[in-house]
Amino acid sequence: MNWKLKTIFCLILSIALLSACSNEKVATPKPKGYFRINFPEKKYQSFNDGCAYSFSYPTYAQLTDDLDKNAAPCWKNLNFTQFNGVLHITYYDVFSPRTYNEMTENARSLAMKHTIKADAIDQRIINYPDKKVYGIYYSIAGNTASSVQFFLTDSVNHYLRGALYFNERPQYDSIQPVVKFIKQDIDKLIETFQWKK
Repeated sequence: MNWKLKTIFCLILSIALLSACSNEKVATPKPKGYFRINFPEKKYQSFNDGCAYSFSYPTYAQLTDDLDKNAAPCWKNLNFTQFNGVLHITYYDVFSPRTYNEMTENARSLAMKHTIKADAIDQRIINYPDKKVYGIYYSIAGNTASSVQFFLTDSVNHYLRGALYFNERPQYDSIQPVVKFIKQDIDKLIETFQWKK
């Protein structure tokens, strides 16, 4: 009797498997996609106007004064309006070694605030001794508010900090191509950066 049950079970299983193998197409939902992004051609212009520093920035971005009520002179916003992003640039005169150390530690702690949401934070040393431009570049991966932060200094008189933010909820998968594109512009800004005499 036991072998009869096994035979019936195998027969039912065979019929079920054969009926499952049909030519009917099963509808599956499309995966979520993102809009195609058209990137502008890379062209740069110089900023050299009334501040202790100069650099090159892209022609498709607008450099404006920071209008925040706490903004100091030579605080700038590099607006990437097409991508709904802004690079906030703040500048300080360095008055003492203690102030300099506080500013560099502040830049580090602001970048590290993103460790809760970040997948990774890579640091890169910025070192242009011929121009007396030194600093650290923080590349932040993941669903964080800021994707790039950096500071530049001459270690004596000047200190400048930059932070890239997007005016939308962070979704790293969707903004990753834009971040990669803007990082090239930030790299160009840093490469061409100079302190004025």
